[in-house]
Amino acid sequence: MMFGYSDEWWVLLLYPVVLWVPFGPFAMLWLGVWCARAPGWRPRLWSVLIPLIPVLTSAVFMTFPLSRWEWTLRADGAKEPPEHWDDFLGYLLVYIGGITVLPWLLGYGVTRLLRFVRARRVRPGEGEPRTTPEGDAARTPPTPAEGPSGGAGGG
Repeated sequence: MMFGYSDEWWVLLLYPVVLWVPFGPFAMLWLGVWCARAPGWRPRLWSVLIPLIPVLTSAVFMTFPLSRWEWTLRADGAKEPPEHWDDFLGYLLVYIGGITVLPWLLGYGVTRLLRFVRARRVRPGEGEPRTTPEGDAARTPPTPAEGPSGGAGGG
């Protein structure tokens, strides 16, 4: 007997759904960063498997019973969408889009953008000519005998 009723065992199925709301965005953000940093199929597979249980469980509770999806006829004979349609669209936007997909996209996109910016900043000679008129001798650092001024005698 749980929660005072003997037939309420199915509520245990909703624990992953409820826990996904506060912790899911952080998990998806981390998975998006992992996918952007590591090549291969493993990060992408885990990006699908980890949110699978809470998202599918909540989708089942949103879609069933199927009798809520019947189109009703108005008095003028026109069909109107089921009342449940607006709730389902809100579920898709908030729970799947906002909690699951958007954090993954943000983590992936920001990581790729940072890697791109850092790669451009680190490249030697970007925007400069590859050789100088003096040749490669102008690029070599001074030896300790030459000193910082570059001339003999250090001064």
